[in-house]
Amino acid sequence: MAEPVQTPQASFPPRIFSGIQPSGGLTLGNYLGALKRFVEKQDEGIETIYCLVDMHAITVWQDPAKLRHATREAAAGFLAAGIDPSRSILFNQSQVSAHAELGWIFNCVARMGWMSRMTQFKDKAGKNSENVSLGLFAYPSLMAADILVYKATMVPVGEDQKQHLELTRDIAIKFNNDYGVDFFPVVEPLIEGAATRVMSLRDGTKKMSKSDPSDQSRINLTDDADTISKKIRKAKTDPEPLPDHLDGLKDRPEAKNLVNIYAALSGHSPAKVVHDFAGAQFGTFKPALADLAVAKLEPITTEMNRLMQDPAEIDRILAQGAERADAIARPILEQVYDITGMIRSRWR
Repeated sequence: MAEPVQTPQASFPPRIFSGIQPSGGLTLGNYLGALKRFVEKQDEGIETIYCLVDMHAITVWQDPAKLRHATREAAAGFLAAGIDPSRSILFNQSQVSAHAELGWIFNCVARMGWMSRMTQFKDKAGKNSENVSLGLFAYPSLMAADILVYKATMVPVGEDQKQHLELTRDIAIKFNNDYGVDFFPVVEPLIEGAATRVMSLRDGTKKMSKSDPSDQSRINLTDDADTISKKIRKAKTDPEPLPDHLDGLKDRPEAKNLVNIYAALSGHSPAKVVHDFAGAQFGTFKPALADLAVAKLEPITTEMNRLMQDPAEIDRILAQGAERADAIARPILEQVYDITGMIRSRWR
């Protein structure tokens, strides 16, 4: 084995990559924790690559027709939220085979012990670990390939994905060390904003999720204005008024969640929101939050509905994005094959 190599980050141009599973409808959590920030990143002069990770989705069984619909709906959500396919690359993972190819190589780099420690696998598999797919176990290795096949240097992630990103860093370091190269960057997480982790409207200790059996626990980007307003007005809270300082939200998860949502939608800090609504009862705060949410989300819902009327146009945008993504990924993958000793015929 070659001597360890310290990879200087300055040698890699800044590039952002992030992916979302198209395994169900997009929620307010997806918008505030991901889409809103993705749109903002377009204005920072950094190359941005956004991927609908349909290969990750099938680590648990998916109805084919529903998966196609969910992939198009997720793409519509990206576009409606403000992702510009001329400034960002937007595509679905399965159209760029380099993801799967590098994923296999990383399966041979990653260690079983690393994968076994992934808490998300333990959570999803539960007591059924012998019956889940091998793909679910190897999910973090493919995620590492998604990122590193573009030599991405930054990944916007929620707190629940930090462990997977740490594994990506471990794989990059081990690959570089094993082969004595300065090839893959050690990617950095981008965790920022007031509501990077939006919680359930019914339980402030649980993440807002499209898999929650209660539709009242989340706001879907397909919800109309009336539905959004009703869900927020019915959101679980406590009987106390809003405090005049952030410390007053300690041990009040539902109150803190609603304040964070307001802050993220308004672009203000949670401290300012608490200051502005100090002493207010939720009977006052919830209607204000509902009005703000409707104002921000209704245009997105309307545009998503328009886009979904033309699936061929969505497919065209995804195909164009896949072509651009492949143009970046394929040369990087070919270099990986060369580094690892694979013979590559010129006929390719």
